[in-house]
Amino acid sequence: MIDPSTLPYRPCAGVMLANRDGLVFVGQRLDTSSEAWQMPQGGIDPGEDAEEAAIRELGEETGVHGGLVEIIARSREEYFYDLPDNLIGKMWGGKYRGQRQYWFLMRFMGEDADVNIATKHQEFRAWKWADLNEIEKLIVPFKRVLYRGLIEEFGRLV
Repeated sequence: MIDPSTLPYRPCAGVMLANRDGLVFVGQRLDTSSEAWQMPQGGIDPGEDAEEAAIRELGEETGVHGGLVEIIARSREEYFYDLPDNLIGKMWGGKYRGQRQYWFLMRFMGEDADVNIATKHQEFRAWKWADLNEIEKLIVPFKRVLYRGLIEEFGRLV
């Protein structure tokens, strides 16, 4: 068994994408049979900063590119989450215990037809716009504290 405390956190960026109606994008993960929903997020590549990674990940996961969004805010600090014990050693080649993430609140300036989750790097089987009050119920339990923090930090700006 791997001792999680010996593993680092994976550096990542995430996006809370809000539409004109104050609803937030969530996608249902493709790689699980559970009702696992999340906002777009992913690893920061070498030589990339968090903002570049957030915009790239948004495009890779939703088909929404930089020209269709306006950055409203960046998280004051990194958010962290730990993987549950049953996923340690299985995710990301077993190299990480969880993720450390900078988050960006972005306003979606496009139309729903501009969202296309059937991308080359498809991660979602479905997507929807969700009210901030329902997001916590949709998210897998091990990410709920992180999402609560995001809602507290960005909620008034959505």
